[in-house]
Amino acid sequence: MKKKYILKTILNYSIIIVLGALLALDYILFIVPNSFAPAGINGIAVMIQYAFDFSIGYMSLIINIPLCVLAFFFVNKRFAIRTLLFSVSYSLFYLLFNKISALQQFVYNAEGIDTIYPVLIAGTISGLISCFAFRLSSSTGGTDVIAKFVNKKWPNLNFFWVIFILNSLVAVASCFVYKEEGMLINYRPACLCIVYSFVASFLANTFIRGTKTAYKFFIITSNPELVEDIIIHRLKHSATRLEGQGIYSHKGKTVLVSVCNKNQLIEFEKILKEIPDTFGFVETVYETLGNFKHIK
Repeated sequence: MKKKYILKTILNYSIIIVLGALLALDYILFIVPNSFAPAGINGIAVMIQYAFDFSIGYMSLIINIPLCVLAFFFVNKRFAIRTLLFSVSYSLFYLLFNKISALQQFVYNAEGIDTIYPVLIAGTISGLISCFAFRLSSSTGGTDVIAKFVNKKWPNLNFFWVIFILNSLVAVASCFVYKEEGMLINYRPACLCIVYSFVASFLANTFIRGTKTAYKFFIITSNPELVEDIIIHRLKHSATRLEGQGIYSHKGKTVLVSVCNKNQLIEFEKILKEIPDTFGFVETVYETLGNFKHIK
């Protein structure tokens, strides 16, 4: 058991290192050459490199090492260690890839024309990386670490507004950092920042929640045996039976709670139409947890 745990830990750490390398490649090939800043603290690092020629690799270490130390003592030790591994890997690979001249032939530089395409590619890659890092109890550093800390200290605080304000400041600042000659302000980088943030966040949330999305049905019926028979034999599911009472008629009703996948949603709706004195409502379930036995 101990050997299996060690091998799994080594595998997880190796994946985190690969994810750091992929994010570094994402920045070198799609983000930096197209003169826009992604959201969050990494966006600040990109703008500092553009304005002062101070490498993102070094800036990322300067920002993320103190944040990870803070997270180690005040948030979660495993999360802090794995995030630090990701951040160091990202920084080192970024510095390494910058020295490999052969990579320049793969750089996507839209030169201000159709820049939306590298933004979409970069946002997609970043979103997938964030998703996998999250599943490994890690993060891409920066804003994610701050979010964990704030949520730990002030769980009632809506961190959405903190993220929104930070990303808004990056977007506004990019209008002036990437200012073109003869222009007082350049709105294009801000628009690209917003598109990148939306794509990355949307994909990360979709892959984290959507892969296990299901639907929960609450069925209120006077014919529970018939409904249960269909659920078990036609849909190969089970259900939980609860006894209830209608507050208007004061008659007893049976409430069945069952979870189905997306493909069976229509089939469940047919059940409600087939059986008399039966109705229900449905809610989205993002994940089902537990040790379940399959019905053969």
